[in-house]
Amino acid sequence: MPGMGNMMKQVQKMMEDTQRIEQELRETRVEASSGGGMVKAVANGMGEFLEITIDPQVVDPEDVEMLQDLVVSAVREALENAAEMKTSKMQTLTGGLNIPGLF
Repeated sequence: MPGMGNMMKQVQKMMEDTQRIEQELRETRVEASSGGGMVKAVANGMGEFLEITIDPQVVDPEDVEMLQDLVVSAVREALENAAEMKTSKMQTLTGGLNIPGLF
Protein backbone atom coordinates (compact mmCIF):
# COMPACT_ATOMS: atom_id res chain seq x y z
CA MET A 1 0.00 0.00 0.00
CA PRO A 2 1.95 2.97 -1.28
CA GLY A 3 -0.29 5.63 0.35
CA MET A 4 -0.20 4.05 3.80
CA GLY A 5 3.16 5.56 4.75
CA ASN A 6 1.97 9.04 3.80
CA MET A 7 -1.26 8.58 5.74
CA MET A 8 0.70 7.47 8.82
CA LYS A 9 2.86 10.60 8.57
CA GLN A 10 -0.28 12.75 8.42
CA VAL A 11 -1.74 10.99 11.47
CA GLN A 12 1.55 11.45 13.36
CA LYS A 13 1.63 15.16 12.46
CA MET A 14 -1.99 15.59 13.58
CA MET A 15 -1.18 13.93 16.92
CA GLU A 16 1.83 16.20 17.41
CA ASP A 17 -0.23 19.26 16.50
CA THR A 18 -2.96 18.18 18.92
CA GLN A 19 -0.44 17.84 21.75
CA ARG A 20 1.05 21.25 20.92
CA ILE A 21 -2.38 22.91 20.91
CA GLU A 22 -3.35 21.23 24.18
CA GLN A 23 -0.14 22.52 25.80
CA GLU A 24 -0.88 26.04 24.51
CA LEU A 25 -4.41 25.78 25.92
CA ARG A 26 -3.08 24.67 29.33
CA GLU A 27 -0.84 27.75 29.41
CA THR A 28 -3.52 30.20 28.21
CA ARG A 29 -5.48 31.97 30.92
CA VAL A 30 -9.09 33.03 30.36
CA GLU A 31 -10.58 35.55 32.78
CA ALA A 32 -14.21 36.47 33.30
CA SER A 33 -15.84 38.72 35.83
CA SER A 34 -19.21 39.58 37.31
CA GLY A 35 -20.57 42.32 39.50
CA GLY A 36 -18.70 44.98 37.57
CA GLY A 37 -15.39 43.24 38.17
CA MET A 38 -15.98 42.57 41.85
CA VAL A 39 -15.63 38.80 41.29
CA LYS A 40 -13.08 37.46 38.82
CA ALA A 41 -12.65 33.85 37.77
CA VAL A 42 -9.71 32.43 35.82
CA ALA A 43 -9.58 29.18 33.87
CA ASN A 44 -7.12 27.83 31.38
CA GLY A 45 -7.91 26.97 27.76
CA MET A 46 -8.47 23.33 28.69
CA GLY A 47 -11.38 24.37 30.91
CA GLU A 48 -9.59 23.85 34.20
CA PHE A 49 -10.70 26.33 36.85
CA LEU A 50 -7.59 28.03 38.28
CA GLU A 51 -8.52 30.85 40.64
CA ILE A 52 -11.14 33.21 41.99
CA THR A 53 -10.68 36.77 43.21
CA ILE A 54 -13.36 38.47 45.31
CA ASP A 55 -13.24 42.15 46.11
CA PRO A 56 -13.82 42.54 49.87
CA GLN A 57 -16.41 45.25 49.19
CA VAL A 58 -18.79 42.66 47.74
CA VAL A 59 -18.66 40.47 50.87
CA ASP A 60 -21.84 41.25 52.77
CA PRO A 61 -22.81 38.80 55.54
CA GLU A 62 -26.41 39.94 55.09
CA ASP A 63 -26.44 38.99 51.38
CA VAL A 64 -24.43 35.81 50.90
CA GLU A 65 -26.71 34.72 48.05
CA MET A 66 -25.63 37.66 45.91
CA LEU A 67 -21.96 36.75 46.37
CA GLN A 68 -22.70 33.13 45.54
CA ASP A 69 -24.51 34.19 42.35
CA LEU A 70 -21.60 36.43 41.34
CA VAL A 71 -19.09 33.60 41.88
CA VAL A 72 -21.16 31.12 39.89
CA SER A 73 -21.64 33.63 37.09
CA ALA A 74 -17.93 34.47 36.81
CA VAL A 75 -16.84 30.82 36.94
CA ARG A 76 -19.45 29.77 34.38
CA GLU A 77 -18.39 32.52 31.98
CA ALA A 78 -14.69 31.69 32.35
CA LEU A 79 -15.34 28.00 31.64
CA GLU A 80 -17.59 28.80 28.67
CA ASN A 81 -14.93 31.10 27.22
CA ALA A 82 -12.31 28.40 27.71
CA ALA A 83 -14.50 25.81 25.96
CA GLU A 84 -15.07 28.16 23.01
CA MET A 85 -11.33 28.81 22.74
CA LYS A 86 -10.55 25.10 22.83
CA THR A 87 -13.13 24.30 20.16
CA SER A 88 -11.85 27.09 17.94
CA LYS A 89 -8.21 26.02 18.23
CA MET A 90 -9.00 22.35 17.63
CA GLN A 91 -11.11 23.20 14.58
CA THR A 92 -8.09 24.91 13.03
CA LEU A 93 -6.33 21.58 13.41
CA THR A 94 -9.12 19.56 11.81
CA GLY A 95 -10.00 22.07 9.12
CA GLY A 96 -13.37 22.72 10.74
CA LEU A 97 -14.37 19.06 10.91
CA ASN A 98 -15.98 17.87 14.11
CA ILE A 99 -14.21 14.63 14.98
CA PRO A 100 -15.97 12.98 17.95
CA GLY A 101 -13.65 12.18 20.82
CA LEU A 102 -10.87 14.50 19.62
CA PHE A 103 -11.89 17.35 21.91
